[in-house]
Amino acid sequence: MEEVIKDYNKMFHTNYDTSSDKFQNYYKDVSLRMKNKELDILIVVNMFLTGFDATTMNTLWVDKNLKMHGLIQAFFRTNRILNSIKTFGNIVCFRNLQKRVDSAISLFGDKNAGGLVLLQSFKDYYYGYESVDGKPMPGYVDLMEELNHKFPLSEPQIVGEQNQKDFIALFGAILRMRNLLLSFDEFKGNELISERNLQDYLGRYQDLRDEWKRKRRESTDITDDVVFEIELIRQVEINIDYILMLVKKYHDTRCEDEEVLITINKAIDASPELRSKKQLIETFIAGINDVDDVMDEWHEFVVEQRDYDLNVIITEEKLKPKDTRKFIENAFRDGEIKTAGTDIDKIMPPISRFGGGGRAKKKQRVIEKLKTFFEKYFGIGGSSSFNEPEHKAVTYDLSDQETVLMAAESEAPYGK
Repeated sequence: MEEVIKDYNKMFHTNYDTSSDKFQNYYKDVSLRMKNKELDILIVVNMFLTGFDATTMNTLWVDKNLKMHGLIQAFFRTNRILNSIKTFGNIVCFRNLQKRVDSAISLFGDKNAGGLVLLQSFKDYYYGYESVDGKPMPGYVDLMEELNHKFPLSEPQIVGEQNQKDFIALFGAILRMRNLLLSFDEFKGNELISERNLQDYLGRYQDLRDEWKRKRRESTDITDDVVFEIELIRQVEINIDYILMLVKKYHDTRCEDEEVLITINKAIDASPELRSKKQLIETFIAGINDVDDVMDEWHEFVVEQRDYDLNVIITEEKLKPKDTRKFIENAFRDGEIKTAGTDIDKIMPPISRFGGGGRAKKKQRVIEKLKTFFEKYFGIGGSSSFNEPEHKAVTYDLSDQETVLMAAESEAPYGK
C-alpha cells in the first residue's frame, strides 16, 4: 500500500502515507478524483464499495462474493443515473453471483424488482419484450421499421405539426434505445441503418429543433411538450477533426469528388456543435484549391476569420477592445460565455444609466453577438489569444443621446 501511495503522490504531487490522518485524506482525494474523472480505473480490495459519490463511473468489475446490502451498495455506486447518456451502470462479474443478486434485490425490493433494477437481455431490447406489469415494449427493430415506414428519407421533408411531433418522439426513442444497445457487443453490425442515413435523420432532427426553437421565441401558444435528446445526439457527435479529414480527402482528389462534399454536408447538418460553423467550413473548402497543408491552412484561416469577426463586433458595438479580447480569451478557456458578474460590464462602452432601458438592451445585444461568435469558433482550433489590429481605433459617438463620457469607467481614452 505504501508503494501505491508513493506512485499516487508522484502522479498528483501530493504527500499522503498510511498514517491514520493522512490515509483518510488520501481516501477522500481518490474519491474526489474519481468523481472529477481524473482517474480512469480504480483497483481496490475491500475499499470504495460504499461511502463515496461518483455518478460518472459506469463500470464495476467484481471478483468477490458480495451479498445482501454490501452487494446492493456496491452495484448502486455504479448504477447512479448521471444524464440521458448514462442511465445505468455496467457490472462485470468474474464469479457467478446471479442467485445472490436475485436474493438481494428481492430482499430490498420485491419479487418483481429485478425487472426494474436489472437490464433486460440484448434480444429483449432488440426485438421487444413484455414489462413486469404486462405492457408490451417495442424493440429496436420495431422502432426502426416504424421510422422507415412513416418517415422515409425519400420524402424531402416532414410536413405538418403533428407529423413533426411524431417524428421527434419516435427518433428520440430510437436514440435512447441505441444508447442502451451500445452497451451490448451484439449490437455491432446489427444497427439496421447506414452511417449516412443516420446522419440524414439526425440532420432532419436538428432542423426541426431549430424550427421549434424559432417557434417558441415567436409565439406564446406553442406547447412545451416536445423534447429533443441533445445529449444523445452529442454522443454520436462528428468532431472537427473528422470533417478536416474529409476536407483533406476532397483536396487530394483535386477538389473534384462531389461525393465527399455531400458526406461533409450531411455530417455537419447532423452535428449540433458544427451546424453553427457550417458557413465557416464551406468558406474554407471553397478556397483550398492551392493549399499545401489542409490542417495548417485551417488553423490560419480560423485565426484570421475569428479575429476579423471579433473586431467587427467591437467596432459595431463600440466595446473596449483590450477588455473584450480578454473576456473572450477567458470564455474560450472556460468553455462558456459568462454573463453574470462584472466582467461583461467592463467591456461595455460608457452608456448613461438613465437612458430609459437603453443600457440593458445594449448589454443583451452584445451578449447575443458574443454568444453567436463563441458558438461559431469554440472547439475548432486556432490560437488561444485574440489579436488587436494595427489600424482602426474604436471611436465613441458622443453625440448619441445614449452615451456619455464617464472617465471613471474608462481605463484609457478611445479614439481621437
